[in-house]
Amino acid sequence: MISVCIPVYNFNITALVNELVKQCEQMNIPTEIIVIDDCSEEFKTDNQRVSKNVKYIDLPKNIGRAKIRNRFLEYANYQYLMFLDCDSLVVREDFLSKYLEVLKNEPNVICGGRIYPDQSPGRNKMLSWKHGIYKESLPAEVRRLNPNKSFMTNNFVVARTCLEKIKFDERITKYGHEDTLFGYELAKSNIEITHIDNPVLNGDIETNEVFLQKTKYGVINLVHILNFLEYDKDFIKNVNLLDYYYKTKTLRGVQYLIYKIFKKPIYYFLVKGFVSIKFFDFYKLGFFIECKAQEGNKS
Repeated sequence: MISVCIPVYNFNITALVNELVKQCEQMNIPTEIIVIDDCSEEFKTDNQRVSKNVKYIDLPKNIGRAKIRNRFLEYANYQYLMFLDCDSLVVREDFLSKYLEVLKNEPNVICGGRIYPDQSPGRNKMLSWKHGIYKESLPAEVRRLNPNKSFMTNNFVVARTCLEKIKFDERITKYGHEDTLFGYELAKSNIEITHIDNPVLNGDIETNEVFLQKTKYGVINLVHILNFLEYDKDFIKNVNLLDYYYKTKTLRGVQYLIYKIFKKPIYYFLVKGFVSIKFFDFYKLGFFIECKAQEGNKS
């Protein structure tokens, strides 16, 4: 009935897989666990040996976050595919069974959500943790207000027929926003996303420096997506950063000037763990304006 799909890159998945194997064995329904390694340089041997009950595929070269998810269609045997990020930790003993209960209604897509540790980490990981708490750890009742904008790839189930129709866009080869675009494509096709409270724990809080670098990669990728979508107005409305950027067009020069003056001190405070989400959002906006300016500000 369900294929559990874990794309992995340079992360030890032992704890995640062991819990999933245990829950699969407790249920009397067809399940399988598939791991596709995107040409990792670390933890490969550990992950290959984690369980004889896992189908492990080792890719000869890195293909990226969008393409690897589509690749699972080649190996999955069942009508539903559950995708979990490799740094996830299952914290509910009824995690799989809760999804199976919802699948009785035959939805196209289900999102379970994400949570972060209650205890704050050290200052060197404060930005990722605080951003996760305030922007990502949202209960289902909040996510349902904007179901497609709230789509995340870290923990979701999709019907095979749906993924065969709407695949992850393989023009996205770098980090960031493949989930944003996929959620938007689902909305365009009037495919409903069912949000439930069945979260996984983010098991890898990144350092402030790494999180900021990945944020920049994500912004660069967003510019790339915007270009190949030819500035689709509905997509722009679907992304808060883009929506704000175009709604405040008359302030853009002032925003960019402030960013250029203060980007180094803002970056310094964020890296050191003195975190303001508003400062982080402004830093991201300023970097987006900078990227647009460098490409000639097409729009």
